[in-house]
Amino acid sequence: MRGHVYKSTGSWYTVKTDLGHTYECRIKGKFRLKGIKSTNPIAVGDFVDFEVETDNDQESGVIHNIHDRKNYIVRKSVNLSKQTHIIAANLDQVFLIITINNPPTLTSFIDRFLVTAEAYSIKTVLLFNKIDTYDEETLNEVKFLAHIYRKIGYECIGISAKTGKNIDKVKALMLDKVSMFSGHSGVGKSTLVNAIEPNLNIKTKEISTQHMQGQHTTTFAEMFDLSFPAQIIDTPGIKGFGVVDMEKEEIGDYFPEIFKLKQDCKFNNCLHIQEPNCAVKEALDNDEIAFSRYRSYLQIVEGEDEHYRTDIWDKE
Repeated sequence: MRGHVYKSTGSWYTVKTDLGHTYECRIKGKFRLKGIKSTNPIAVGDFVDFEVETDNDQESGVIHNIHDRKNYIVRKSVNLSKQTHIIAANLDQVFLIITINNPPTLTSFIDRFLVTAEAYSIKTVLLFNKIDTYDEETLNEVKFLAHIYRKIGYECIGISAKTGKNIDKVKALMLDKVSMFSGHSGVGKSTLVNAIEPNLNIKTKEISTQHMQGQHTTTFAEMFDLSFPAQIIDTPGIKGFGVVDMEKEEIGDYFPEIFKLKQDCKFNNCLHIQEPNCAVKEALDNDEIAFSRYRSYLQIVEGEDEHYRTDIWDKE
């Protein structure tokens, strides 16, 4: 029997068949995917084959095959740097939710997320949330960031999940698509999902005022069918985003503005760091590439985490 994975709790998976029947399924024995060393071999959004078993009049399923994925969003596991965690699979698009100061979303986090999405050709839309709470100075910061990413080619929308501002625009983009919603804990992801589909009534929590960080409200990724033709994958809040399995020479290909210029560099294998006659560094000097983006590029190339150099460079 074929089904679509709607929820993963680590050892059990909620699988929905093409006829709309739902089964709680598990994996029989060890399940390994070629080329992927992941903490979760099956992810929300996967299509699987399973067999139904009956035990004490209770039906459950045993998954024995995963269909090939068209894409997935993957990151390094928090505690096991050598392992990866697949957040969701078979996506049409991702909405990355960003807040400026409650809690702050660093540009390095945004860029790492975008690089991973680019690597798997997943469209990403940036949603700048809580704009109803910002003063003029903070709104100018939102406009500045949106200008950076629009210039690269990313769609950016200022929204308020609480007041409903531009929620209609988000819903219009979701039609007939599987959309994943992601971001730090506390950026208003659950509130946004509830604004889009009030019947879901996903739990929300307030920001911790002491550390200006969000409290986790979503424990596991879960997919929902909506009242209009769309599906949504709600994900746990992400603290950090480790980029997985990229060679130094290919990282620039996932920064669209760098990829566009690399053919003009003197050397074909230019890393855009110390090489002479580098078109990327020249564009950086001419303010044609955002400094924050180049800094993110260097962090990833040099294998550092997303907080590396941030405080030092911001004082320059």
